Amino acid sequence: MNPSNERQTVRRAESSNVAPTRVAFSAMLRAASFLGFWLVLTGADPADLAAGVAAAVLAAWASGRLMPPQRWAVHPLRAVALVLRFLRETTIAGVDVAWRALDPRLPLRPGIVTYHPLLPPGTQRNTFLSIMSLMPGTLPSGPTEDGGIAIHCLDMAQPVAEQLAAEETLFVRAFGGAQNND
Repeated sequence: MNPSNERQTVRRAESSNVAPTRVAFSAMLRAASFLGFWLVLTGADPADLAAGVAAAVLAAWASGRLMPPQRWAVHPLRAVALVLRFLRETTIAGVDVAWRALDPRLPLRPGIVTYHPLLPPGTQRNTFLSIMSLMPGTLPSGPTEDGGIAIHCLDMAQPVAEQLAAEETLFVRAFGGAQNND
């Protein structure tokens, strides 16, 4: 199967799992967001409103085609716990990175670690990897040939893959995983 056709099939399958009311709500939310962005860019000039509405509707349509809405099972308390953990871990990692950069006695052992996420390719995996890219000392840098994700890290001696697995588990518990959409 052609990779382009395969992606379209996956998108149709993902969007078919979402209720029509959610698709409509997502489209309206996207259109309103794009219109708000347009208004900020144009200074909310009434003369530009018609063009802004048209641009927002087209952008929402394109956005919906390129990134169909997915079901997310958000657990608010777990999400708050994840955010608090993220802030704590980011602070600790930031101090560690700064310490390593400023103290020549602390070694930097940069390298690439392969991580195999449990989340399937899609919006949720991309969201997880985007959050992980904010963690000092690690940077998702692309797919590997074996289906994993190449993670650039500052210290190969650290258990990077294990830490990412723990973070992914917390992410899935807080925001649901694509495998939990049924």
